[in-house]
Amino acid sequence: MNRSKPLDLSARNAARARQAVLTKPPGSLGQLEELACRFAAWQGRARPDALRPAITVFAGDHGVTAEGVSAFPSAVTTEMVRNFANGGAAICVLARALDARLEVVDVGVTGDVSALPIVHAKVRAGSRNLAKETAMSAEETEAALEAGRAAARSAVGDGANLLIAGDMGIGNTTASAALICRLTGASPELVVGRGTGIDDIGLANKLRVVKTALARVAWENLSGQDTLAELGGLEIAAMAGFYLEGAHLGVPSLVDGFIASAAALCAKAIDPSLHDWLLASHRSAEAGHDHALAALQLQPLVDLGMRLGEGSGAAVCVPLLQMAVKLHNEMATFEEAGISGKSA
Repeated sequence: MNRSKPLDLSARNAARARQAVLTKPPGSLGQLEELACRFAAWQGRARPDALRPAITVFAGDHGVTAEGVSAFPSAVTTEMVRNFANGGAAICVLARALDARLEVVDVGVTGDVSALPIVHAKVRAGSRNLAKETAMSAEETEAALEAGRAAARSAVGDGANLLIAGDMGIGNTTASAALICRLTGASPELVVGRGTGIDDIGLANKLRVVKTALARVAWENLSGQDTLAELGGLEIAAMAGFYLEGAHLGVPSLVDGFIASAAALCAKAIDPSLHDWLLASHRSAEAGHDHALAALQLQPLVDLGMRLGEGSGAAVCVPLLQMAVKLHNEMATFEEAGISGKSA
């Protein structure tokens, strides 16, 4: 397995030294200062380049929808992939606003999207019902991970220095809740949420389904990849592969919300060194996201009450990160501005 690239600590230290002599009181720009230093460590440059984000949306269906866990039918996955291809989804608007590369990858959509101008990497037409059986075979899980790795290589090859993984898959909050519970030890009551907007009866049913899935594997000793196979989904596995390959190539990932964090937990279980290459974007309004963030040891940049997925919460944070880098690079030092520094 490819391991994550080490951080460039000398570049980070040089960036911190620069922050100490910019024309501002030390620490007055708060988290923006350390964010710039993190990008220095990621890029190996004391003054990092402007960010070139690449957004990849992975799509796949879930057999667990047969349990009635979603307010929308599985057909919506196919319909939304068409919407992505036509440029009408929220993430399409955000990508255009950011001038960001946007790619859509079919790793497991049940409907026929073969004519659409997207990346076709379908492993199978949807995962199996995780409440009753293994969601994906070992071979299918590895194939989905590889689809994500390939997407990361493509994005970085096109010049991206910041990666964002988005998701589309009706039923994927159920799979993500099961993964988060298993990987963090949090109870389903604290993690299972309303997803696409189910009512109280639907929420109780979804909670039952997640508990059933967890009970099915309760006594098994599972690796990170095994956990993904048992309780995950094809697009979640692809997102995990995307994060893993990005870290191996030395490019950080800006993690979106609930589903993205479940994928990041799976990736971290496969390669613990991945942690150094992840940055949390926002706090999702979906129940249980805080438990995933705590397990990832990540602090979100913003809390806007978002729960859309698609990579949208991460995308809205990109301008904030751009400003952190720009401030770091373009502010004058005390010496350059002819301003007296802090008194001894």
